[in-house]
Amino acid sequence: MSVVQKTRRGEVAIRDLSKSFALNGQRLNVLRNLDLAIKGGEALAIVGPSGCGKTTLLRVLAGLENPDQGEVLIDGQRVEGVGTERAIIFQEPRLLPWLTVLGNVSFGLQVRGHSPAEAEARARHYIRLVGLAEFETAFPRQLSGGMSQRVGIARALTVQPEILLLDEPLGALDAMTKLTMQEELARIWREEKVTMVLVTHDLEEAIFLADRVLVLPKEKGAMPRLIEVGLPRPRDRSETRFVEMRRRLMAEFGLH
Repeated sequence: MSVVQKTRRGEVAIRDLSKSFALNGQRLNVLRNLDLAIKGGEALAIVGPSGCGKTTLLRVLAGLENPDQGEVLIDGQRVEGVGTERAIIFQEPRLLPWLTVLGNVSFGLQVRGHSPAEAEARARHYIRLVGLAEFETAFPRQLSGGMSQRVGIARALTVQPEILLLDEPLGALDAMTKLTMQEELARIWREEKVTMVLVTHDLEEAIFLADRVLVLPKEKGAMPRLIEVGLPRPRDRSETRFVEMRRRLMAEFGLH
C-alpha cells in the first residue's frame, strides 16, 4: 500500500529548559538550564541514574509536562501540549484487551477520523513492519511480552509521527527478547527515518541504537554530557570500538 509522504523533518530544539517538583515541601530540581539540538532523523539515547530527570525530559518533549522555564521547539514551532508529530511508547504497551492486534493498531487512526477501511489498511502495513502479520486476529492475552511491545511500536508508527519517544520500552523484557527487539528497533528506525529519543538504563542498548548519548547527572551543579557514538551500522556488540565505547560510558557513572 502507499503510505502518506511525511513533510515534517522532526528537528527538536531544547532551550534553557528547567523543571522541578515539590517534594516534602521543598522544590526538587530535576532539569536545569538544559540546551540541546536534536537533528531530524537522529537517534538520541538519554541515560543517567534514577531520579536524574530522564523520564521527565521525555514527558516534556511529549507535551505531557510543562517546563518551569525554557521551551521545546519542533521544526521551529513551540511545543504546547501533545501533538500528532510525536508518539510515545512506554515500558508497558498498554494494549486494549478487548481488541485484536489489528484493532489496537488501527484504533488511533479511527479516533482521528480515518475510515475503518483506511485505518486497517495502514495498520496492516505497520503490523507487517514489526513482523506480526500472522497475529492480526490475536488478542493481547495471547501475546508474549516482546510481541505486545511490537504491537505498541506498530500502533505508534501507524499515526506516522516525525518523532518517536521511547521510555524504557524494552526494560520489562527478558534478555534474549530484548536483544531481538533492539535489532528490530534499529531496523524500524532506519526504514522509517523518524527522529528517535530513547530513555534507557541499559548502556549497551544506548550504544547499539543511538547516534549520540545524553548523560544526565544526579549531582547538583553537574552538567549533562553529550557523547557521540560514531560507530558504523549495523553495530557489532563484540567489536573492539563498541566495547571501548561501553567502557567509556560506564566510566561516566564511575563504573569499570
